[in-house]
Amino acid sequence: MTLTDVSTPIASHLEEFQPFFKEMLRSKTALLELVIRYMTRRRGKQVRPALVFLAAAVCGEVGRRSHIGAAMVELLHTATLVHDDVVDEADERRGMASINAVWKNKVAVLVGDFLLSRGLIIAVENEEFDFLRITSGAVRRLSEGELLQIQKSRQRSIDEETYLRIISDKTASLISACCEIGAISTTRDADKHKALRDYGEYVGLAFQIRDDVLDYTSRSKVLGKPVANDLREKKITLPLIYACSQAGTKEAKNIIGMVKSKKLTDENITAIMAFVERNGGIGYAIGRAREFAAIAQKSLDILPDSPAKKSLMAFADYSVSRIK
Repeated sequence: MTLTDVSTPIASHLEEFQPFFKEMLRSKTALLELVIRYMTRRRGKQVRPALVFLAAAVCGEVGRRSHIGAAMVELLHTATLVHDDVVDEADERRGMASINAVWKNKVAVLVGDFLLSRGLIIAVENEEFDFLRITSGAVRRLSEGELLQIQKSRQRSIDEETYLRIISDKTASLISACCEIGAISTTRDADKHKALRDYGEYVGLAFQIRDDVLDYTSRSKVLGKPVANDLREKKITLPLIYACSQAGTKEAKNIIGMVKSKKLTDENITAIMAFVERNGGIGYAIGRAREFAAIAQKSLDILPDSPAKKSLMAFADYSVSRIK
């Protein structure tokens, strides 16, 4: 099942969301309008708005509150991408030059700040204080996860527990926020809020682990970013963590030494990828992603069967099987 198939029950809401979201981005500042037009020229996968609408639909009727919630998380997500490109000194985003590459870091940071502020304003203007509480918590976790990853990238080792904490904060926090906000937008049932929050947390873990596997296995053209990008940024993810745990101490130290070296050559990357494959890192990571996807699906047991529930179940499978 493709992402388009998963989104079928809420496809009309996603279409309505596009002009609604663009209206939220309007500004009287010419430079900002120029950057926003450039940024929205290529539509992304719309994963997060889709999850908000599916979570809303599985609990009730999608309405204006659901659209407000979707706009808030999409603004937050877009802002973090813009800021991440500055932090990572990235030149590309989804096959296009990044904002910092075109307009430099100062403009990129300020555009990210503008996006965050719009999310706050939307929440306050519509008195959606639960949405504000959830998105604020996600921002805190995103920042902590990023800083923990930076801290660990300067060290020579990272264990699976720490890795899971990082991806929980960096990725799962926002996906969990999407699902909880969607549920809150259509029901007051606290048990359903928790079910969707838990679903988002675990499906977010599965999604990110799959992303980390793709860094080792996918072609650049398919993935939309350079293969082995994480390695080039000195990031140690689950496939490599597990491979090191299975190899001899000396060999593992040599491999980590390559990752942490000042200049990581293509030859080094080939050797690291072969090491990960040889020591079962890919298979183990995929297995862990499947475990988290299954827990996410189990979280939905309290909800009645519906097209939206079927799509959420399918999205958990998609998170593990996707190729980009």
